[in-house]
Amino acid sequence: MTTTETGNTMRAIWVEQLGEPDVLQLRELPVPQPAAGEVRLRVEAVGINFADVLASAGQYLTRTRVPYTPGMEFAGTVDALGEGVSGLEIGQRVASLGGRGGLAEYALSPAAALIPVPASFTGAQAAAFPVSYFTAYFGLKTLGRGQPGEWVLVQAAAGALGTASIQLAKAMGMQVVAMASTEEKLAMARELGADVTLLQDDLERVKKVRAAAGGGGVPLILEVVGGPRFQESLDMAASLGRVIVIGNASREQANLRPVELMKRNLSVTGLWLTSLMQDPELAREAAQELAKLLATGRVIPQVGPSYPLADSAQAFRDIMARKTTGKVIIAPQE
Repeated sequence: MTTTETGNTMRAIWVEQLGEPDVLQLRELPVPQPAAGEVRLRVEAVGINFADVLASAGQYLTRTRVPYTPGMEFAGTVDALGEGVSGLEIGQRVASLGGRGGLAEYALSPAAALIPVPASFTGAQAAAFPVSYFTAYFGLKTLGRGQPGEWVLVQAAAGALGTASIQLAKAMGMQVVAMASTEEKLAMARELGADVTLLQDDLERVKKVRAAAGGGGVPLILEVVGGPRFQESLDMAASLGRVIVIGNASREQANLRPVELMKRNLSVTGLWLTSLMQDPELAREAAQELAKLLATGRVIPQVGPSYPLADSAQAFRDIMARKTTGKVIIAPQE
């Protein structure tokens, strides 16, 4: 194993039982040692996703094993290499889709889950990139089959996934209807290129979304709200429309009646980043296309508020309360 010198302990967030954000506790833990095929990072920034909130509450797609340290997306410098790891150097800046463990001063990641970071990126931008932009790409292109000139509806448009989706959709030549909860958030969506913006609680939102796309509805919808609003997404969709289900921010049950799909030949497709990234061909294609856009500067991760490690629970609360825009960042070294 190749490593740099570090202390024996570190500060980290520790979750022993699942529940509301108060279960996130700041602890002193041993610095982890990389196994074969793993890399240890000195964590500079952690990107917090709604999936992190759901996982710590025991409401994610897969069962959360406790005890654990949350943080599925993080960035930093390579600090130690496990046996068999090649192509990486101590001190190299990378981002990780490691799955867990990021909310700590040091974290482990499979070497295969690391993504090189552009030199121009700050640590926060690097941590804000992987989950949101890979998810947006898979939703818009891989599963959504978006085409230049097509309309796409982006919900929660000022959030991390929403801002990524707007940027990528515009880079792909698509037209965007963006929905968000406040005028301030809609202004951010317009700055990123959204063509039409609407408050998510507008009483005529279904009618207005359909009208924005010429009256016949939107061909592609990135659905993240769920619950009772899921039916509205179907109502907003054009004939032959595609609804890509990415999240369930409402945390409520949605009902789907297949006959509703039959009437207008609609498609509803689920998207889970974890399983898609396990397909080497799909992951490689997405990485190559995203790298091109990053190189041109057409895609710039939108960094939101930053919190110190000790305030991780507050960051989770603010995400749940929809108080944030862009990617929420936690900085373990501060």
